[in-house]
Amino acid sequence: MEEVHHSSHIPKWKIDEIEDIKTKIREYPVIGLVGIHGLPSKQLQKMRSNIRGTVFIKVCKNTLIRRALEESADEIKPLERYIDQEMGLVFSKENSFKLYKLLESSKTPAPIKAGMEAPVDIIVEKGPTAFPPGPIVGELQTAGIPARIEGGKVVIRERKVVAKQGEVVSQKLAAMLNRLEIFPLELGLEVKATFEDGILLDASNLAIDEAQYSRNFISAVQQAFNLSVNVAYPTKTTITALLVKAVSESRNLAVNAVIYEPEIMDLLLSKGQIQMLALACLVSDEALDEDLIARLGAQVAVSHVEAKPQEVEEVSEVAEEEVTEDDAAGGLGALFG
Repeated sequence: MEEVHHSSHIPKWKIDEIEDIKTKIREYPVIGLVGIHGLPSKQLQKMRSNIRGTVFIKVCKNTLIRRALEESADEIKPLERYIDQEMGLVFSKENSFKLYKLLESSKTPAPIKAGMEAPVDIIVEKGPTAFPPGPIVGELQTAGIPARIEGGKVVIRERKVVAKQGEVVSQKLAAMLNRLEIFPLELGLEVKATFEDGILLDASNLAIDEAQYSRNFISAVQQAFNLSVNVAYPTKTTITALLVKAVSESRNLAVNAVIYEPEIMDLLLSKGQIQMLALACLVSDEALDEDLIARLGAQVAVSHVEAKPQEVEEVSEVAEEEVTEDDAAGGLGALFG
């Protein structure tokens, strides 16, 4: 049986289009499939102009895109399953993530039309408007937007979600949002998937929250730093913190173990002063010499005879708070002779 060549039934311009797509697939390292449904031609041309030199955009019929993919390498053929409604192809030498970010940033706000579904929750913020007092107040209220006149201006009384995501926008609401210059839509090329280095990436893989990733990196660095310090693992980054920690711990050990070293004598004397005064408040004034009684003060000396235990504790706390380092040496000498 004679082999039938389907290409003989395809107009030459279509064959040329298919060959052009195949050629660009071979020439560019990154190929993307984008949705152009609802995108005005004027805006498409503007986008082409803005990203010329970085991204090449080719718009053609879906049947030609499918045919070109079918006749290309097997690894790129799965890109075909993302074809839906009106589509286009983008070719670039930037990596897939930069390409996605570039195309997303090129989108522009646009007014929503009556009968369309809200792409996100549409919110009207509280505050004054540019409208002068008049029938506009009633029109706003009819559209579901709470408004009134204050100080000669039309004011939105409260923040209001006028349409939740997925709800159909009415004619009145669409018209009023446009007058308020609230544009819920974003028009641009909608990236469906890209192909690069034998890897197929859909939009969910390409949509990276850079701020969240930055926070994750910061958190990871902090946790790694804390772990390194807590397990005493020295690195360039942690050595200073480890030395500071070691000095602090060694000082605490020396104070608690009463090791006489010049660096901690002031701490030991302060600790001894506090302990001495606490002990002096618990014994009879007969066991104290005149110098120590004078240091404690007349009120503290009398409290040993008349005060209840609870009152003695309160006086002790006051005495501790008033102790200074200058009193430390004299206090120890008075207590121990």
